[in-house]
Amino acid sequence: MLIRYLILLGLCLSSIDAFAKQVYDQHFYNTHSVQALEVPENSLSFLILGDWGRNGHYQQKPVARMMDIAMQQLDGEFIATTGDNFYSNGIASVDDPYWQTSFEQIYDGPNLFEDWYPTLGNHDYRGNWQAQIDYSKRSRRWEFPAPYYAKTFAVGDNSHMLVLFIDTNPLNPEYKTRAKYAETQKQDGEKQLHWIKQKLANSTAKWNIVIGHHPLYSSGKRYGKTAGIQRVLEPIFEQFQVDAYFAGHEHDLQHNRPEGKQVEHFVSGAGSELRPVQQREFTQYAISQAGFLTVSVGDDTMLVQFVSAAGERLYHYSIGKE
Repeated sequence: MLIRYLILLGLCLSSIDAFAKQVYDQHFYNTHSVQALEVPENSLSFLILGDWGRNGHYQQKPVARMMDIAMQQLDGEFIATTGDNFYSNGIASVDDPYWQTSFEQIYDGPNLFEDWYPTLGNHDYRGNWQAQIDYSKRSRRWEFPAPYYAKTFAVGDNSHMLVLFIDTNPLNPEYKTRAKYAETQKQDGEKQLHWIKQKLANSTAKWNIVIGHHPLYSSGKRYGKTAGIQRVLEPIFEQFQVDAYFAGHEHDLQHNRPEGKQVEHFVSGAGSELRPVQQREFTQYAISQAGFLTVSVGDDTMLVQFVSAAGERLYHYSIGKE
């Protein structure tokens, strides 16, 4: 009898704890929000995060917390990464402790348990990059089928969006002679370029965007020079009229629009450590502040919003299409 009573008491206490947590969660999201964040109706929304995996150091935790809040506000569908998922030398295996201390235990907000679509950065190639793909078999939310891949999403009432998640590392001429990135040159860059062209040429989607690691234009003060990768990819993106290219690598947030070009260029690399920015002739907006991008796509509009770790909408830009 006593044992039965204790079991019932335990169940009651567990129910009370669950109810209390639900009330707390509801109160938290009612009192925490991204200031001025626009929530477009009838749009698919997602986040773009870059250069983030630092074992919880720098601004990684505040950014993760605000990502959870933004996903709740937007009813976000997924999170994409622009690479450098694990610093400084990638990961060793699917059992590397970094999976817990840099990913699972950091991005643990309830709204972050949606699909994650990663890309590879140069630091990921300094470790076991294949293990990041293999982790897809361990984690329901980590969706990483290959070094480059494509996804199509329904948006608005009658439209679709094609997203190409590419691997810019083997395409970057800068890495052909750098010993620490020799692993990147074992990939077949020409095969990937053919794949990119084929996907864009055959696309029937209204919206076509590309996500990779290296920017084609940069307002970052440390790097800035992007001519090599720009020569490789820009002619393709312009030929097929890609709507937007999202990159990382630079540890900041940027919107770059070169004169006379079709493609809008965004950088989301402020997921943890920061570096200074510099105004250039193509710079529309650049800030050295921790944060991420939100993207909301409907039938006629793509809205890109820059969100800081402090919960402020820093900048926004809308792309219209008839």
